[in-house]
Amino acid sequence: MHKSRPLSFGIKTAQRHATHDALLNVWQAADNISIFEHAWINDHFMGLGSTPTGPYLESWTLLAALAAQTRRLRIGVMVTDNTYRHPALLAKMAATVDVISHGRLNFGIGTGWSEQQHHAYGIPLPPPGERIRRLGEACELIRRLWLEPLATFEGRYYQLSEAPCDPKPLQKPSPPFVIGGEGEQTLKVIAQHADIWDCSVESPEIYQQKSILLENYCVAIGRDPASIEHSRHISVDPSDLKAAFQETRSFIEVGVTHIIYHVPVPDSQNLLHRLAEEVALPLQAAYK
Repeated sequence: MHKSRPLSFGIKTAQRHATHDALLNVWQAADNISIFEHAWINDHFMGLGSTPTGPYLESWTLLAALAAQTRRLRIGVMVTDNTYRHPALLAKMAATVDVISHGRLNFGIGTGWSEQQHHAYGIPLPPPGERIRRLGEACELIRRLWLEPLATFEGRYYQLSEAPCDPKPLQKPSPPFVIGGEGEQTLKVIAQHADIWDCSVESPEIYQQKSILLENYCVAIGRDPASIEHSRHISVDPSDLKAAFQETRSFIEVGVTHIIYHVPVPDSQNLLHRLAEEVALPLQAAYK
């Protein structure tokens, strides 16, 4: 598999136990380092596992605040759980953030998955097959709201009746759709709707297998597989940037071009500058 796009590097910060000021400091630092092109937060309401206590800022309200105080980075939620918010409301929220950011939103969305969070907040969690079908409807509904003056939609799960989305996003025709997932049925939705595909499987070998499946689904519907950028998260240990370099390179070799580094908050040990100089810049030079 050959790389068909330039490499694109970004960061992701988790909100658990992080203050707005600390997150903003990391994002503004990344905003001033040209190799980083995008920044992301997650869509959790609380810490997961056996000890879910501690502060956790909500993603879309936080993203709006970060959008207003950055100037260059493309921004997004990686990825929004479709089950948490009605997609029509999410379309309005995302359009507002695109306006606030002057057209820098990457629109991240996925099926939703955390039983713990859905149970805690009293949000229904449909079975996996229904969640995938809901995701497909949501993508179509959101795109209609962004493109049509008044959107009417009659789906199995969602309905609209001459609904406006005004103002529209600034990006035309719309902000890029970033969809996360790796199951076969989810990949079919990704083939139809995604501009960027994020996949979190463990190894480059499995990633390559999933990429081939996605390519086949694209071909089946008449879409050029090269029109979808391939994304991957990379965890960063500040004491071992060589490991981040090697892992990134291994995924680049199987077609990843959109690379997202999990970085701590606050930015300890001047990590962002080290990550740029020791990992991202050398890899960019090697794969030009």
